[in-house]
Amino acid sequence: MSGKAGSRGAGRPRSAEKEAAILRAALELLASQGYTRLTLDQVATAAGVSKSTMFLRWKTKADLLTAALESARMADAPPLTGDVRADLVAILDDFAATVERVRGMSLIGTCLAEEAHTPELLALLRERTVLPRRALLREVLLQAREAGRVRADADVEAAVSALLGPFYADYMAGRGGRGDWAAKAVDLVLAGLRPVDD
Repeated sequence: MSGKAGSRGAGRPRSAEKEAAILRAALELLASQGYTRLTLDQVATAAGVSKSTMFLRWKTKADLLTAALESARMADAPPLTGDVRADLVAILDDFAATVERVRGMSLIGTCLAEEAHTPELLALLRERTVLPRRALLREVLLQAREAGRVRADADVEAAVSALLGPFYADYMAGRGGRGDWAAKAVDLVLAGLRPVDD
């Protein structure tokens, strides 16, 4: 019985270190190669694992790379403090840093261009990175609304879009990379959400 259990466990457990190495390699290669040119063979070689090891956890390139992006989300951001402005700026700064680190605008373009042929890629990107980021911003704004810092009738979803929108708009206008964009976006949105008696 112990022999059976031992043989069963020999190839099955997933090493946290191997998983971290794979995700790290995927992010580095995504940044240097872009989504289209990146291959799973490249990731396996860079991580020092076999392709079969990767397939135990991720079945497709889209699955692996969106998992890697998910692992990077808010990885370096400070914990939320309860200070509405500071927390919103921190979330947006982390968002911009992540997008820039992995050449995320190119990835977004690829996701949109390939939506008809590889809908899984855009769906996974939304599920693992876009929607969780929006949820973080929404939570901060909802807490602010409960505390009376934001109008009770505020459209929180529209506010979340307004917070994220300047990053994309500035990039398309050739104004990307401004270090103060997040603070300016937050100040503009919070000014519009301020209770009327303030």
